[in-house]
Amino acid sequence: MNFEYSEKTKQVRDAVAAFMAEHVYPNEEEMIAQIDEGDRWQPIPKLAELKAKAREAGLWNLFLPDSEAGAGLSNLEYAPACEEMGRSLFAPEVFNCSAPDTGNMEVLVRYGTEAQKQQWLTPMLAGEMRSAFAMTEIEVASSDATNIATLIVRDGDDYVINGRKWWTSGALDPRCKILVLMGKTDPDNPSRHKQQSMILVPLPWPGVTVKRMLPVFGFDEAPHGHAEVVFDQVRVPAANMLLGEGRGFEIAQGRLGPGRIHHCMRLIGLAERALERMCRRTKLRVAFGKPVAEQTVTQERIAEARIMIEQARLLTLKAAFLMDTVGNKVARKEIAMIKVAAPTMACQVIDWAIQAFGGAGVSADYGLAHAYAVARLLRLADGPDEVHRNQIARLELKQYDNTTSTTGGNAYVLPVDESAAFPSRPRLVV
Repeated sequence: MNFEYSEKTKQVRDAVAAFMAEHVYPNEEEMIAQIDEGDRWQPIPKLAELKAKAREAGLWNLFLPDSEAGAGLSNLEYAPACEEMGRSLFAPEVFNCSAPDTGNMEVLVRYGTEAQKQQWLTPMLAGEMRSAFAMTEIEVASSDATNIATLIVRDGDDYVINGRKWWTSGALDPRCKILVLMGKTDPDNPSRHKQQSMILVPLPWPGVTVKRMLPVFGFDEAPHGHAEVVFDQVRVPAANMLLGEGRGFEIAQGRLGPGRIHHCMRLIGLAERALERMCRRTKLRVAFGKPVAEQTVTQERIAEARIMIEQARLLTLKAAFLMDTVGNKVARKEIAMIKVAAPTMACQVIDWAIQAFGGAGVSADYGLAHAYAVARLLRLADGPDEVHRNQIARLELKQYDNTTSTTGGNAYVLPVDESAAFPSRPRLVV
C-alpha cells in the first residue's frame, strides 16, 4: 500500500486548508456569537454565507465518489481533506460534508428511487435541505440494532409508524425536511436481520413530535443538536420505503461504513488542532521557573500525542484504501478498528491539551471542552467501542476456524495442542 498522496488529493486538501484559513477560522467566534443570539435553533447566517463561498469555489460534496454532484474522490483521496475539515466543528457543513447528511445522501444515491432522489437528494446535494437519521431508541440497548422496537406497519398504500427515537441529530433544524428511520416491518421473521426496514419520513409531518433536545456534557450542539423524537401513528406513503421491506440492515451497513470512517478522519483533524494549541500554550506559559513546554511530563505527552495521531491516521488511510479496493464488507475489520482507535486517541490527546491549559482548558474560551465532548460522544455513535471490539475479535478468531493457516505465503499446520510444537519448552510450576 502506497499512501503517498496523489497530486489530485494534495490539491483538494490544500484548497480546503486555504479556504479554512481564509474563511472558517477567522469567523468561528462570530458564528458562536450568532448561535447565542435569539433562537439558538435557527441556521447561522455567517455559516450560510461561507457555504455559498465554498460551493462557488468548487469545494462541495467532496465525500461523494463517482457522482456528478460530488468531486469524484475515493475514500483514500477524501481522507486528507476531511481531516482538514475536522479541525473546526463548523467546517464540515460549510463544504456540505457534515453528518448525518453525508450518510443520508449516500443512502439515497445507492438505494433511492428516481422519485426519492428528485424530491430529497437533489436539494440536499445543493445544500438547500438538511436531514436526520433515526435509529437509536431510548427503551432498548441500541448497541444491538436487532433490538429496535419501532414498528412500521403496512396499511393499504401507506405505512404507519409508531415508536420513540433519540439521538436523532438535526431533527429540530428548520432546514431538516427528511428523516431516514429504521424500524421493524416483520418482527416475527426468523432472521432477526430481516425484520428491519428503512423508510423516509418527511418533516414536519403529522404525528412526528420533537420532544426535547439532548445536550452532550452540557453542550446543546445548537443549531444542529440531537433530538428525542416521538412517532405516533405517523402515516407515510408506501413509496417512501427504501429498497424494500426487510432490507434495513443491508442499507445500514452500506451507510455506516463510510460514515464511521468520516468521523475518524475528522477526529484526526480535531486532535491535530488540540495538539497545536497545546504546543503553543506550553511554550508561552512559565511554571516553576521555566516554560511548561520544557517540563518533561509535557514533552512526554506531546510525543505520545504525535505518535497516537500518526498511528490513527495510518490506520484510517489503510481502512480507506481497503474500502476503495476490496469494498466495505471485506474492510469491515479495519473500519471497526479505526472506529475504536480514533475516538480513543482524540479523547486522550484533547484531554492532555486541556490539562496543559489548566482552568482555561475546561472553559468555553478555547474550544477544547467542546472538542472533548464531541470525541467522547463518538465512542458511542455509530456503534459503541465494545461492539466494534467484539466484531474485531470474531473476525480475528475466524482465521483459526481451520487447522491449516497461511502466514507470509508459507502454509503450515497449527498444532491442536500448542505446547506440542515445543516439547522441550520448560514448564513453570506454580
